[in-house]
Amino acid sequence: MGKITGFLEFARLEEPHQRVDERLQHFHEFTTSLSSDKAKLQGARCMDCGTPFCMQGCPIHNIIPDFNDLVYQQDWRNALEVLHLTNNFPEFTGRICPAPCEAACTLNINNQAVGIKSIEHAIADRGWQENWIKPSIAQHKTNKKIAIVGSGPSGLAAAQQLARVGHTVHVFEKNSKVGGLLRYGIPDFKLDKEHIDRRVWQMQQEGVEFFTRSYIGAPHSKWASRLGVNFISADDLVREYDAVLLCIGAEEPRDLPIPGRQLAGVHFAMEFLPQQNQRVAGEPLDVEPDINVQGDRVVVIGGGDTGSDCVGTSNRLGAASVTQFEVLPRPPLEENKPLTWPYWPLKLRTSSSHEEGCERQFAIATKEFLGVNGKLTGLKTVLMDWSQARPTEVPRSEHIYPVDKVFLAMGFVHPVAEIVDAFGVTKDAKGNILSHTEIKGGYHTSRAKVFSAGDARRGQSLVVWAIREGRQAARAIDEYFQTTSLLPR
Repeated sequence: MGKITGFLEFARLEEPHQRVDERLQHFHEFTTSLSSDKAKLQGARCMDCGTPFCMQGCPIHNIIPDFNDLVYQQDWRNALEVLHLTNNFPEFTGRICPAPCEAACTLNINNQAVGIKSIEHAIADRGWQENWIKPSIAQHKTNKKIAIVGSGPSGLAAAQQLARVGHTVHVFEKNSKVGGLLRYGIPDFKLDKEHIDRRVWQMQQEGVEFFTRSYIGAPHSKWASRLGVNFISADDLVREYDAVLLCIGAEEPRDLPIPGRQLAGVHFAMEFLPQQNQRVAGEPLDVEPDINVQGDRVVVIGGGDTGSDCVGTSNRLGAASVTQFEVLPRPPLEENKPLTWPYWPLKLRTSSSHEEGCERQFAIATKEFLGVNGKLTGLKTVLMDWSQARPTEVPRSEHIYPVDKVFLAMGFVHPVAEIVDAFGVTKDAKGNILSHTEIKGGYHTSRAKVFSAGDARRGQSLVVWAIREGRQAARAIDEYFQTTSLLPR
């Protein structure tokens, strides 16, 4: 694949991006895709390695060697066709996927992996620029009607697949625009929302209908205070449709119930990030209060991607300082490749947001939020010792950090229980919707006609996993109506 000796001749190329001082002035994407010539050089590095472990590492099993070779041959249109065989939204994953495929790349054993993600990014952008991406409209319609609750990546992937085989698909979204956390959780500087809008347009042409500001559940929920929300009974939905697919994500955030949690200035990350996305889009703010960090000392508790997004957003909004806490110890700078390859390695990951300005503290736990007159003023912390089987507090390591805003970005525990309970489906021990992924009966919940996919079923995960589950759930629903399906699994 690629050029036979390309991996010996060419180095890995990173995508062009703006300098830190430039990109901190706006909320637009600051990384651009590789040029045709540079993408060709990157594709040339793909080895004829016999067993493409990259495809194993990719949750949707993209046919990576093939589209790498096609880009090397400068056959961009066929590269797009190959990419779309397994991935409905390569412009999403080409921007925000952490690229487990690259960790599994054979070249990564003793060199830098092929830039698979950057090639995918370039292919998808080229497809839109050349107007090659068009609606794929079903030639024949079935008499089956499917409701999908949630318009994140799993719901969108399922909706597109089901519409393309002729089913009538209605997608219900509680927010004012389609996209779920793609739109309201991921900052615009990582994923410009025009990419979502283009796919929504494509899907509408394919027959998918979207119903926004539609909440499936009781009108006494927290959404009752939001203007214009249409409340729909779960039982009515099941009664009206031939199948219902729950793609509601895992939106219940992990809390930190320590003294002072009620102080003003302590917020969940998903109270902060959606507000800024709404500001960028010119939408009215749905969540109160309006969180302003200009001139503030900000601490982000949680070392993952959501925490990194809080860091980048805070810096762009003019925070005086940004510190990120992680309770786990600092990972090694480089992974132990003989031990971990081709699996996802443990190593220190520095995001573009970290590069923009952030102090990172590891092996640190917050013991108490401190405040005056109901307002946050500081944190009491302690260092953690991870040398034994169980972490312990380091004696005499308590410290007081002065702080104005804290964002809790410690992950998500399960889908919103109210919606799950409204459908009366069985939950697993973690509170996720219980269903399996076997070929026969896959993605079917304990309730007749009701299916689940994505984070709502598997727990908090990656966009690429959500796309995979949405595609597989679509096939399971199609097979539920008939014994066979033309949709790929």
